[in-house]
Amino acid sequence: MTTLDSATVPDQAVRSKAAPRPAWLSGIGAFQSAAVLYMAVAFLLPVLLMTIRAVSDPQNFVDAFSSGIFRRSIWTTVRMSLTVTVVCLVVSYPYAYVLARARRTIVIILATCLLVSFWTSTLVRTYSWQLLLNNTGLINTAMVALGIVDEPIRMMGTDFAVYLGMAHVLAPYTVLTIYAQMRAIPRELEEAAQIMGSRPATVFWRVIVPLSRPGALAGAVLVFVMALGFYITPQILGSAQNVYIGTAIVQQVQAFLSTDVGAAQAVVLLLIVLITLAVGGKYLGIGRILGLDKAGQR
Repeated sequence: MTTLDSATVPDQAVRSKAAPRPAWLSGIGAFQSAAVLYMAVAFLLPVLLMTIRAVSDPQNFVDAFSSGIFRRSIWTTVRMSLTVTVVCLVVSYPYAYVLARARRTIVIILATCLLVSFWTSTLVRTYSWQLLLNNTGLINTAMVALGIVDEPIRMMGTDFAVYLGMAHVLAPYTVLTIYAQMRAIPRELEEAAQIMGSRPATVFWRVIVPLSRPGALAGAVLVFVMALGFYITPQILGSAQNVYIGTAIVQQVQAFLSTDVGAAQAVVLLLIVLITLAVGGKYLGIGRILGLDKAGQR
């Protein structure tokens, strides 16, 4: 063996030893590859086909924005999503705080209620609110019987009904994100603030809220994005005069048979979602919660 050969063999051995094993050769790698393939086929492929159909003719976007109903639906949907997000945060903060600090019995009860809400179909929960809010529903019947009002109050077909129904569906997500953040806050911080003379309300606003803000922001972005694409709840509880983006897309596809224009409107909705996620990831610190930033990488 020459000197060159003797130098090459160790180098090859080092490279072969240092070379990572291909992921598809291991069972875990094969499973991951199959999962990625499934996600690509089931989710990315339909979105890609929809986008290609929409951008194949720029006239599709011109026709989409020429509709006054669609232009109004964008603002109506964003306004609704922002309102629902605020309502979810207001409701979720005390719920998550009690869930994180209460005794075991109360925690079990609250966690069970939260899980039951997750397990119940959105359609069932929406129709439940319809039964409660209509003119002959439980709420109006009780108020008339107690003499609070002389006649039933119109609640169905209003923004109030839509906000209430959607907050019921989406609030569990903000509860979980805030709860996960609050669990990481040491109780000693609250005790130290109380020893220094702070009242419980002051401790909550000056200690708990700032430290749990990343979880609240992550939940807010999640709820806002999910609310943008809601269709069933606004359709059942809302008014026909308030058209949301999901309703506008369904009208284009089913009523007007304009699938290309409907695809263009869906791409607009997708862009709004992507912009929201990008802003949330860059400026609101969502990446720290999800472990996607460089500091969270291992």
